[in-house]
Amino acid sequence: MPQQTLPPPLTSPDLLNATLADHGFAVLGAASVCALAGVKIEALQALQSSWQDLPPDQYLKDGGRYRRRRHASFEVTPGQVQAVPHRAHWQPLSYNALHGGMQRWFEPMATAVVQQDAWQKLLCWLAKVASAAQGDQTWFTEAHQFRIDTTDGIGRPTPEGAHRDGVNWVAVFLVGRHGIKGGETRVFDMDSPRGQRFTLSEPWSLLLLDDSRVIHETTPIQPEQEGGWRDTLVVTLRAGGFLDEPTR
Repeated sequence: MPQQTLPPPLTSPDLLNATLADHGFAVLGAASVCALAGVKIEALQALQSSWQDLPPDQYLKDGGRYRRRRHASFEVTPGQVQAVPHRAHWQPLSYNALHGGMQRWFEPMATAVVQQDAWQKLLCWLAKVASAAQGDQTWFTEAHQFRIDTTDGIGRPTPEGAHRDGVNWVAVFLVGRHGIKGGETRVFDMDSPRGQRFTLSEPWSLLLLDDSRVIHETTPIQPEQEGGWRDTLVVTLRAGGFLDEPTR
């Protein structure tokens, strides 16, 4: 029997800013992402092969082998993307109780990916959305390519549980999913019991979050076929600087 999933609450492109202001998050279909970012779906699809070449995450504290990833950092405005020298990903324990408090040096994203015109446009558009909400500025942006697989029988997209990332904005693109069940997205208000749950299934659909107002998680995945996986692109934008380990 096919798994029953809840469809995402899609937002019309012209209502994106208002929905973010009202609810603290919004979900866009792939066609809306392409229209707003000024890219063609074929250009985004051309990036997907790079998810086949993600090295294992060596920092999983639960002993799992289910996560592969790459990481890159940028300074982004609505009109320009500037790559910065490769750096460690760091979060305090207050935001990530499982993997916080340590510098995690993931392998960098491929140059052939981050130099693509579609990639540049995607980041500039996210900076435009963030600037519309909080004023024009440089956004200190981190990008993470993830593949969660079912090597161990179960894969955990968010092993730290429901969380915030310690930034201003979080963009979660569903790049693809194959041979799995589960992977339900859950978004909760910080200050009320209000929340929503749904499953992203369309490639290049997007969940955009105001990290100061909501917490989020994705439920574990299990195999429906051998070799199942779920690919995502997570982009975070932070005002004022990167989230770095404090100088001691």
